Amino acid sequence: MSVAEPRQAATVLLLRDGFPGLEVYLLRRTKGMPFAGGMTAYPGGGVDPRDGDAEVGWFGPPPAQWAAAFGCDERTARELVCAAVRETFEEAGVLLAGDPEGGAVVPDVSGDEWEAQRQALLTRDLSLTELLAGRRLALRSDLLRPFAHWITPPVEPRRYDTKFFVAALPVGQEARDVSGEADEVSWLTPAQALAEASGGSRPMLPPTTHTLGQLEPFPDVAAALAGSPPEPLHPISPTFEETPDGRWAVLPDGTRIRMVVPLPS
Repeated sequence: MSVAEPRQAATVLLLRDGFPGLEVYLLRRTKGMPFAGGMTAYPGGGVDPRDGDAEVGWFGPPPAQWAAAFGCDERTARELVCAAVRETFEEAGVLLAGDPEGGAVVPDVSGDEWEAQRQALLTRDLSLTELLAGRRLALRSDLLRPFAHWITPPVEPRRYDTKFFVAALPVGQEARDVSGEADEVSWLTPAQALAEASGGSRPMLPPTTHTLGQLEPFPDVAAALAGSPPEPLHPISPTFEETPDGRWAVLPDGTRIRMVVPLPS
C-alpha cells in the first residue's frame, strides 16, 4: 500500500487575554468536512500555490528565519507564513497585516469592502499579495511565533505536514464566525477546552489536545508569545494503540493522549 505524501499546511492558535485568563479561538468543523469533520480545531488549512509569491508585502522575520525554525526551505517557509495569515483572515476574519515599515497593525477589517475581499480570497479570485498591495499593507510575520510541528501518521489516507503558529488578536480587530467551514466558534481557556474534550462534548484530534496542553501554563498572551515554541520544534507523528481501556495516540516521547471519540474516517 502506497503512503500518501503529506501536504504542507499552517494553523494558527489565535490568542487573547480574556476575563478568565488566556483564551484561544476554536472552531468546530462542520460534520461534512472531508478532513476532521465535527472536530474542534484552530483556523488553518493547506498551502495554496500562490502563498509562495515572492512579491508579497512582508514585514518582520524573513522567510529564512522561519525556514530555520521549521527545518524547511525558504520557499516552503514563505508559503507557510502566507498560508497562516491568509487562513486566519479567511476562517476568522482576523488579518495579521499592517504598515509595511512596521508601524500600526490594521485595526479593523470588518465592513462590506473587507468582506468582499475575504470572499474573493476564499474563491481564489484574489491572492493575499493582491489584497495587501491594493491596501498598501504588508503581511506582519512579527505578529506570529512558531509553536509546534505535526505530521499525520502514514496510516491515514489524507495527510498533512502542519506547522502551528501562535498570534495575538490585533487590537481593534474581532474574530468572527465567517468561514462556512465551522458550525460553532468560541473563545475558551485551554483548561476549559480540554475539560470539554475529556468529557466527550468537544472531540478534537491529538495535535489540538496536545497544543492546548502546551498553551495551558501560560498566564497571558505576552507570556505565550515570549515562551514559543514551548519545546524544541521537531515533527511529531503519533502512532495509535488499542487497549482494553480505550484507544490512544502515542507520541514519540511516550506521551499518551486518550482518543475520546473514534477518528473521523
